[in-house]
Amino acid sequence: MVAGEAVGDGAGAAAVADGSGKKAKQAKQAKQAKRKRTGWRRLFPTWRMVLGTFVLGMLLLAGLFVLGYNMVHIPKANAAAIKQSNVFLYADGSQLARDGEVNRENVSLGQISKAAQHAVLAAEDRDFYTESAIDPQATLRAAWNTATGKGKQSGSTITQQYVKNYYLAQEQTVTRKVKEFFIAIKLDREETKAHILEGYLNTSYFGRNAYGIQAAAQAYYGVDADELTAGQGAYLASLLNAPSEFDVVAYPENKDAAVARWNYVLDGMVKEGWLSESARAKTTFPTPKQTVVSAGMSGQRGYLVEAVKQYLYDSKVIDEDTLRAGGHRITTTLQKSKQDAFVKAVDDQVMDRLDKKNRAVDKYVRVGGVSIDPKSGKVLAMYGGIDFTQQYYNNATRRDYQVGSTFKPFVFTSAVQNNSATQGGTPITPNTVYDGSNVRPVQGWSGGAYAPENEDQVSYGNVSVRQATDKSVNSVYAQMAVDVGPQRVEQTAIDLGVPESTPDMEPYPSIALGTATASVLDMAEAYATLANHGRHGTYTLVNKITKDGEEIGLPKQNVEQAVTREAADTTTAVLQSVVDSGTATAAQAAGRPAAGKTGTAEEDKAAWFAGYTPDLATVVAVMGQDPDTGVHKPLYGAMGLPRINGGGAPAEIWAQFTKTALKGTPVTDFDLELQEGADDVVIPPGEDTDEPSEPGKGDEDNGDGSPTGDEDTEGDTAGQGQDNGGQTGGTPGTDGGTTAGGGPTDGGATGSPPTGDVGGGTGTANGGTGDTGGTGDVGGGGGTGPGGPGTANGGTGADGGAGPAVSF
Repeated sequence: MVAGEAVGDGAGAAAVADGSGKKAKQAKQAKQAKRKRTGWRRLFPTWRMVLGTFVLGMLLLAGLFVLGYNMVHIPKANAAAIKQSNVFLYADGSQLARDGEVNRENVSLGQISKAAQHAVLAAEDRDFYTESAIDPQATLRAAWNTATGKGKQSGSTITQQYVKNYYLAQEQTVTRKVKEFFIAIKLDREETKAHILEGYLNTSYFGRNAYGIQAAAQAYYGVDADELTAGQGAYLASLLNAPSEFDVVAYPENKDAAVARWNYVLDGMVKEGWLSESARAKTTFPTPKQTVVSAGMSGQRGYLVEAVKQYLYDSKVIDEDTLRAGGHRITTTLQKSKQDAFVKAVDDQVMDRLDKKNRAVDKYVRVGGVSIDPKSGKVLAMYGGIDFTQQYYNNATRRDYQVGSTFKPFVFTSAVQNNSATQGGTPITPNTVYDGSNVRPVQGWSGGAYAPENEDQVSYGNVSVRQATDKSVNSVYAQMAVDVGPQRVEQTAIDLGVPESTPDMEPYPSIALGTATASVLDMAEAYATLANHGRHGTYTLVNKITKDGEEIGLPKQNVEQAVTREAADTTTAVLQSVVDSGTATAAQAAGRPAAGKTGTAEEDKAAWFAGYTPDLATVVAVMGQDPDTGVHKPLYGAMGLPRINGGGAPAEIWAQFTKTALKGTPVTDFDLELQEGADDVVIPPGEDTDEPSEPGKGDEDNGDGSPTGDEDTEGDTAGQGQDNGGQTGGTPGTDGGTTAGGGPTDGGATGSPPTGDVGGGTGTANGGTGDTGGTGDVGGGGGTGPGGPGTANGGTGADGGAGPAVSF
């Protein structure tokens, strides 16, 4: 029983187990059948699949983000983004010119008006200060605004746009967008919002070749960025996404669209609280100007810019490579009103009188001019040529034309400065009498015979230094240079401001006649020293220079007493006579007390006038140059005149310019401290009137003690003042000839000293012989000749004395 029961129980248990297994299998099969999806459900993933995919995707994106963030670094700025132009300004801050490949001038955020900043934010990214570098809402908003016709708006934040402008290229590629994304995030973490906005405003393109808001403000409205109004700023902001399309001057047909965009920006400013409703209502559309300032170098701009650059290089303010990199804001000393006045004076007195079709010589005419404030040394105006794009060479700074007789005042200044005396021991003053005979050999010079010609070979006989300056007598000043000492004359010129390196300025008697080829600018600096009572400070062309808002130091102007006030002022007194009654009477048209000197280069290849009032020192030169070969050319016949003298066109330009430049300023007279006795007029021997006699009318010695009395010595041509400073000649040689082509037509010596007919014969009153065996009057430079021995108190022999009245 027991065993049977056990067997039965086992079988029952097995049956139960078997039944349970079947049920489990059936349940599993039912469950599997339930999971199996049929029909359209098979097309969609289960939620578990979606969740799993999402999680995996997020992990992948996170990994890629970390990878990209670590792999992409903030690069250096691209080359195009950092290129800037140099901006050159007149003294009043108005723009003179820009140079450089890119028209851009970076400014700090503080140099951009708040209205302009807010306008750009309203146009491009109103949430800039509160959003992150990447703003999905901005992208959606831009898409909505574009779709609803509210204007095209970038989906990128300002940070992203700045990254694109400053660090990356402009191509539309996935790689560039990925880099932009990561750089923007990094930049937003490392830089302030202000820095990013400043960079964006300096790198954005606004049309009209203007990169950055400062260049745009100048291009469209002629103002600096800190002067932009809300209306102007809103217009410039409107240009950011369509610079060409919304330029209403270039594309007037698009004005309606541009105004709509402008209104959108202003409305955005009101909405953000950056502009009041009342101010908005008063704002009218600010139509940009046609052309505000040309960035080119045409007209005078190129000459002025190059002169300023050279000044900066020479003064060691900045080197050429650094300046070429751009970004400098250079405020010059040049005054626009005076600059314009100089151009007009040249046009009126010279350019408008040229007839290049019918007179070939008129094609050779060039003009250079410089005006300096004597007290400050600042260059106020400069005329370089007719147009920098047509005549590249700056006539105001070139050093290849003889200055002629404009150098003579330096000889007299040196005489007073050094207390010099004549060969006979008479102190040199304005009243010292010299022999002004033509081709009169100089005395006391051991370097060889030298007998320069006077202009038109006129002999003047006995003349005072004042008269000799009025008439620009070469023979007198050549002798005076020897009396003073050519080396001292040269040093005085250098002290006054003529560069020591000036070509052909050598310590020979011919230095007095202007063989040196100083520039117009050099001569203006030297004459400014005379006008400033002998106080000299190197000229300056720059008031201020900055780079990215930081000021760069300029050299201090060391003003020194180059020559005594007495020497400078006495020279001024003598030069006043030149304007009052000498070769520069045309300068009287300025209507101011004036002092000056005319000059003519060899063969009339240049004519000069250097003059000054107490307030302005100005030098003008008219030059001749073949435009094709560059060869210097004589100006005979130019403007239909027989010749061009310093008392003609140069003095006329000077007078017109000076009158206009000083208009509205008080007329002041010279305050002079003169050499003792310099203000007294002494009549030379033979004179019987209070006024200096006409040369050749009773005061010229003709070799027999009697005056000629009938020689025409006026020499004026077409109403121009006689200059007498031409034919300055070569340097005297040791063999009685000249070097460098000197000859009888250019003031050089001609071999043996002439005898008999020009001072080599019978002496004049109180004459004496020199120790070289000459006879008679002061002109007896060596040899007796047919004129015979001296008479009328003239001694003879090696120890013959000189009379007190006539000096040499």
